[in-house]
Amino acid sequence: MQVPVHNTAGDQVGTVELPADIFEVEVNRGLMHQAYVRQMANARLGTAKAKTRSEVNRTKSKWYRQKGTGRARHGSRNAPIFVGGGVAHGPRPRDYSKQMPRKMRRQALRCALSALAADNQIVVVDEFTMDTPKTREMRDTLGRLVGEQSALILVAERNEALEKSVRNLSNARTLRANYLNVRDLLSHDRVIIPQAALSVIEGFLGRAAER
Repeated sequence: MQVPVHNTAGDQVGTVELPADIFEVEVNRGLMHQAYVRQMANARLGTAKAKTRSEVNRTKSKWYRQKGTGRARHGSRNAPIFVGGGVAHGPRPRDYSKQMPRKMRRQALRCALSALAADNQIVVVDEFTMDTPKTREMRDTLGRLVGEQSALILVAERNEALEKSVRNLSNARTLRANYLNVRDLLSHDRVIIPQAALSVIEGFLGRAAER
């Protein structure tokens, strides 16, 4: 698949051939959904917890005498039926994480990239770097490349000036290419890929990486 290569001024400076084994695979929506559900589940903390009757800090002595009060017999104020007592069947810490084979995870990324490429949502640039953080300059650059649409900017390596320039923009974010994931790919209108980041993607999603 031939796509144009732009510079940060928005002008076309050439073309590049996107690898067919990454950007032209058959889109498997079920696989992408599975990868998305796994990612969202692994982000859950699972730390919600309620104290049981054995964990609340109340007296362990018998509340009142067994007979003669006209009330039901009770041995502890920690019971769940009393205010300040423990919680019956409350939430407990748990692990929500899901497992998914690496080959399936990578294929889900290929499907997401292929879907974006088919809809012309991928913008390739020759390079995307900044020497100093300038949010206004970044907003103008994104306006030339994608207009008012939201954008995900992939970077080959950490670029602090670029990341700080994008940080205050509500419709854009940066992501290291080797941290590519289905959620971020599908939650933006355009994906901006510098050629250096494209090389990183080819390195771990190309068919040579599966051998």
